[in-house]
Amino acid sequence: MGSTGASPGRPVETRDRDSEGRARNARPRDGLGRPLPYGVDGVARQPEGVVRTPQETVREAQTLLDAGRPFHAHEVFEDAWKSGPEDERTLWRGLAQLAVGLTHAARGNVTGGARLLRRGAGAVEEWAAERAERRPYGMDLAGLAGWARGLAGRVERDTGGRVDAGAEAPRLRGPKAP
Repeated sequence: MGSTGASPGRPVETRDRDSEGRARNARPRDGLGRPLPYGVDGVARQPEGVVRTPQETVREAQTLLDAGRPFHAHEVFEDAWKSGPEDERTLWRGLAQLAVGLTHAARGNVTGGARLLRRGAGAVEEWAAERAERRPYGMDLAGLAGWARGLAGRVERDTGGRVDAGAEAPRLRGPKAP
């Protein structure tokens, strides 16, 4: 824990900081990334700033999605977005938005979930439309966009609440082979 300091008449603000002094929230989190009270056991967080190959990114994100941890998959995509080549940033950002959209839908946030699912679908479609490569790193971008729009519509229609993140997880490389 560190202190940001205070000005006269203002209380000292205590913030979690990493070894380099950057603000980090060290509170434990649940499987959907929601903060839990300090001292409670949470789900292990994804390390930030990991540079992976695109294939490693897809593989790790799929494992997290299948485990019902889309918030954590979003962090893996975010690392690729921030560390990858400039011409792939729209792709990885769109995939991160899909994962966050699923996170919000699983938390019961209908509006945010549907909005981010559609935004992510548009980003991956936009990226694919600008290139001849429609299956980067083996991913089925058209299938992902269709999945996202379909889930967004179901989330909006079914006002009964949350979706099961693991059951609704997309297949990044398309349907499983029989």
